[in-house]
Amino acid sequence: MILAWIGAALIGLSLGLLGSGGSILTVPVLVYLVGEPEKLAIAESLAIVGAISLFGAIPYALKRQIDWRSVLWFGIPGVAGTYLGAALSVYLSGVAQLMLFAVVMLLAAIMMFRPGGAQPEAATNHKRSPLKIGAEGLVVGVLTGLVGVGGGFLIIPALVLLGGLPMSLAVGTSLLIIAAKSFVGFYKYVHVLGEQNLSMNWSLILIFAVIGILGSFLGARVGRKVSNEGLRRGFAAFLVVMGVYVLATNVPKVLHPSPTAEAQLRH
Repeated sequence: MILAWIGAALIGLSLGLLGSGGSILTVPVLVYLVGEPEKLAIAESLAIVGAISLFGAIPYALKRQIDWRSVLWFGIPGVAGTYLGAALSVYLSGVAQLMLFAVVMLLAAIMMFRPGGAQPEAATNHKRSPLKIGAEGLVVGVLTGLVGVGGGFLIIPALVLLGGLPMSLAVGTSLLIIAAKSFVGFYKYVHVLGEQNLSMNWSLILIFAVIGILGSFLGARVGRKVSNEGLRRGFAAFLVVMGVYVLATNVPKVLHPSPTAEAQLRH
């Protein structure tokens, strides 16, 4: 279990260092290090990511570095999309959700490999587009509900490029949106999985959240002294390895499902 706690610390550390992307580690840690079933891991990751993001947003709120209009424009469709994604999860097997999750990991890696990203100066020249922000919020929300990732690697570029926000506002705004989406998705999963006689491991959620929150504070301090670009590329390479591993371990299960899996799909 020690490896699992280390994984929890890495989740928070990554969020503190990069501002996004760390939450995408939560599901693999819960599945491969803790041994949680796929659907429970996705649901529990939403509670963990939501708690870490909420605490991470507090310093930004105190410094007034949250754009509340963008929270509404992106957050309301995002919350609706997350609720919808969690509801749709009943039509996918846990293996199918993990495969979709692996695709999202590879997409995150591509986003992080891109040099530099949007700069605040360039973002201020863009007109705000509430309709486009809302549409992307809905899509990212559905992904959050289906695979349990916060989606900061998609939210931040959307807020900068479509919302015209400087990075100083985009990060804090993104964290608050992630927290809102995650908690709503988790609420829906509690009911969806309850109907399947699956219950959450509340002590695991609490321990992971606390370790992750402490790790995020440490990451924020360390992040001031290291190269952010180098960190992003290193994390992106790690996501590629993890994404390929998740696909490699789950594709055979789809091609050659066990009798138990086939019975679950029929039900």
